Amino acid sequence: MNSNASPQHSERRDAAENRQRILDAARRLFSQYGVAQVSMNRIATEAGVGPGTLYRRYVSKSELCFALVKDNLATFLADVNDYLAQNAATPPSQRLREVIRLFVDFREKKYHLLAGVEDKSPNHASATNPPSSLFNEIQQIFVTLFEEINGGGRAHSNNVFKADMLISALGSDSYSFQREVRGYAPEDIVDHLCTSLLCSSTSH
Repeated sequence: MNSNASPQHSERRDAAENRQRILDAARRLFSQYGVAQVSMNRIATEAGVGPGTLYRRYVSKSELCFALVKDNLATFLADVNDYLAQNAATPPSQRLREVIRLFVDFREKKYHLLAGVEDKSPNHASATNPPSSLFNEIQQIFVTLFEEINGGGRAHSNNVFKADMLISALGSDSYSFQREVRGYAPEDIVDHLCTSLLCSSTSH
């Protein structure tokens, strides 16, 4: 009995160690070279594991980026929910603005990893679709705030549409275009989004 248990424990320990080596190697390489410039094979070599071991853990670079950012995502969502709970009496347009600002701050801090999570290229395709996990909860928060702003007078589908458009505008492709091509600072993006979505741009 004991002789059978030991190999199982060893396998679980080895798997956990491999996982940590992979994450540590990816974090170092992404930080030094950027996500787009680092291949999965290079991560496997740096981590000292075989490519098969890496791909069994993470089928794409998108999943690997998600693994690196998910704890920060949980903290971000907790911060958003704490803010909303503590400011329930604040006008909904002002709460929407603050949630957008928190999201933009989070994206700035994890810019390259979030871009890696949302990468839709065939080489990074993922069956588990991490981006859906990234945005589902915040999208529902946006829907709720739009419904409050409209006082229940607008159709639910309209509020869902607005929330979807806001999520799209905050996605990596659109956000990067506004930052890098249009030259908008993060606070400018917040202001323009709020103005476009009938959220007061003067509320702070």
